[in-house]
Amino acid sequence: MSYAPDESTSRDQAAQHEFARGVQTRSDAGLHLPSRRQVMLAGLGAASALLLAGCSAPADAVRGSATPSTTPVAVKPAVAAVSPAQASVIGQHVTITGTGLKDVKQVTFGTTKVPVTSASATKVVVAAPAAANYQPGTVDVALLDGTGATLASKPQALTYVVTAGVGAQMQYALAHWTNYNTAEYGDLNPVGGDCANFVSQTLIARGWTMTDQWYNHNAAADWGSPWGYVPSMDTYFADNAESLGLEKLTFSQEDRAKVGLGDVGIFFWGDDTEPDHTEVVDKIEKVDGQYKISLASHNNDVAFRDLDTTITTEHPGSTGHFWHLTR
Repeated sequence: MSYAPDESTSRDQAAQHEFARGVQTRSDAGLHLPSRRQVMLAGLGAASALLLAGCSAPADAVRGSATPSTTPVAVKPAVAAVSPAQASVIGQHVTITGTGLKDVKQVTFGTTKVPVTSASATKVVVAAPAAANYQPGTVDVALLDGTGATLASKPQALTYVVTAGVGAQMQYALAHWTNYNTAEYGDLNPVGGDCANFVSQTLIARGWTMTDQWYNHNAAADWGSPWGYVPSMDTYFADNAESLGLEKLTFSQEDRAKVGLGDVGIFFWGDDTEPDHTEVVDKIEKVDGQYKISLASHNNDVAFRDLDTTITTEHPGSTGHFWHLTR
């Protein structure tokens, strides 16, 4: 027996479809109100649609868009390069590039630790210290945090080289304060002392040239008094200060602020009125706001000799002055 849906059943099915879509329908005679059966059927249809949407729609469509994770990934500190890769033996500013460098507070060059000038995530600027005893060589570089812990390092990263001028003078002074260069300049200790001879040698290394007064020929077989005798040297410097680019400074703290590496110290032991000794400045430090000057010499053969100890403890009541080299 066949069954044909009556007219009301067809209308119910059409109403169910439209209701599920949220569409109101009207008959030719006006608004068509759904029957109780139509409402029930529409409710079942809507529930089914929601169930299907929950299975097939993307999760974000149901819960709303999820915010992607923005947790930063830690960058391991690493040194890429040191620029320039060669620095003067007297020290100079260098730039260290790499990654994860923002927490770097100190840098060690070889065994010498110094504070940084500035640091960012990719760059550290720092004043590389002088090479040990101003001698050329290659050193490891290590980057440290505020506690002194090593963050990154690069072996053999910086090479110290002897540069013209002060660099060459310091390298010579520290190479020969105890190892006399007698083959070239002889030894004047047998005739009163070799201190002026040594200081003059360092000035030659700096770039000075001998004159008809200031000279040493044939390993001290022939030498001028201003070259190897302190009183004559002091007078020669005073008489030719302008042409030699010299400025006379006292041992006061105010004048010590102007002193540079390679400057010449002249000493009057005790209450002597004529100079007795000369040395060359080999180190300058500022400690608790005070300038500490150290010097190298022959007779006594010494390097990094503290100025204040020399004129107060070793030779009480002594005085002196510097000849500051302006070029």
